[in-house]
Amino acid sequence: MNKDSLIKNLIDDGYLRTPTIIEAFQKIDRIDFVPEAARDEAYGNYPLPIGYSQTISQPLTVAFMLELLEPKAGEKILDIGSGSGWQTALLAQIVGGKGKVVAIERIPELKTMTEKNVSKYNFIVKVVEGDGAKGYELEAPFDKIIAAAAAAAIPKSWKEQVKIGGKIVAPIRNSIVALEKTGPNEFSEKQYFGFSFVPLVSS
Repeated sequence: MNKDSLIKNLIDDGYLRTPTIIEAFQKIDRIDFVPEAARDEAYGNYPLPIGYSQTISQPLTVAFMLELLEPKAGEKILDIGSGSGWQTALLAQIVGGKGKVVAIERIPELKTMTEKNVSKYNFIVKVVEGDGAKGYELEAPFDKIIAAAAAAAIPKSWKEQVKIGGKIVAPIRNSIVALEKTGPNEFSEKQYFGFSFVPLVSS
């Protein structure tokens, strides 16, 4: 499997649909975000270990969640649990120079890994070491929030830090939940079952 065949499969199977997201998958090469020992498997449609009991997510899952999130040029997006930085870089490609991506990662070594990997693409991304369950108040409000680790419920802080009209896409146990903020304390929710994620750890 190479990059082009992976992307073609994701398009053919209906997981990648939006031109800007497809373009990001083409430009942001997953091989730049996997450990050296896993480079031969970079285009496999499955998660890969990146150390510290964490993984780089399955491409299918990343595509599915980004399509739910609907990131757009110029938006400010919070990426919770940046890992090795692949999704962070995909988001940075999509929002462009007038947008902003803030990535939060609790494991110092992975924060460094995100910064190193994203820098290969000359994006300006703010990478913060911290507890993603608390969001990132200093940069709130956000147009969109996306998480890569599963919580028991959507944290209150995320709901407070997303704009009205904005979206949160996050794993809850073995489902993916998409919330749209319709009022100061009102949300519409859709739930998609059948996924597996590492747990969100909060201090």
